[in-house]
Amino acid sequence: MNPRLLGARHETDPRPRSFSLRGLNALVIGGSSGIGSALALGLQQAGAWVAIAGRTESKVETVTRQLREGDASALGFTVDVADGAKLDAFLNDALAALGHIDILVPCQGITVLKPAEEFTESDYETIMATNIRSVFFSCIKVGRHMLARGTGAIINIGSMAAHRGFPRAAVYAVSKHGVVGLTKTLAAEWATRGVRVNAISPGFFPTELSRRAMNQERRDSALRRTPMGRFGELDELVSAAVFLASPASSFVTGVVINVDGGYLAGGI
Repeated sequence: MNPRLLGARHETDPRPRSFSLRGLNALVIGGSSGIGSALALGLQQAGAWVAIAGRTESKVETVTRQLREGDASALGFTVDVADGAKLDAFLNDALAALGHIDILVPCQGITVLKPAEEFTESDYETIMATNIRSVFFSCIKVGRHMLARGTGAIINIGSMAAHRGFPRAAVYAVSKHGVVGLTKTLAAEWATRGVRVNAISPGFFPTELSRRAMNQERRDSALRRTPMGRFGELDELVSAAVFLASPASSFVTGVVINVDGGYLAGGI
């Protein structure tokens, strides 16, 4: 590579890359509760036009109303993306409604807690259908659209379970390891075609899913192993998502940002 080209942008435009999402369309799947709703609202505050999807109509309506306080044209879709046919139909509808998608955040996820030897094939299929199959095909279908346009940013949602063993959550851990593998693979394949694929791995945040999944013993253990000595607040995930969605991260792809209070860095 010509070394003069490496500095060309700075020679012609010394301004820093923008963190603004103004003029960009974002689709947040799983955006009707928990981490997804926080990210949807945060992306909108950063300037994006946002549509969300979720399984529960009342929750979709609640978050869509919140979004419409900032932008009357925000959209909400009620769909169970674990059903492949419904996922395909929904993504077609979303692309038609939005015109184009610049930012995709597939953050749908469920879990079941039990000893590994007690998981059934039904448990496995249920968790994997939502946590990895629907994420994979969301990325692929929207990714084709982004590749055709030569631009786009996908932000997947990992977990601490994507980096460590998580007792009593064997299938969930498998699915989240898969999300990280998918993120890095798509990033490597699509890097020269204008589409960036990254992920955020949240630590422990107070969501409906985490409250169901963690009894007091697990909560105490998680707190002891988090160097910051506290759980995260949902708005602390937003900045990472805005960065990965924005032009500020134009040379960033295939990374996993751990927003975990130091959990993965901690020793014994």
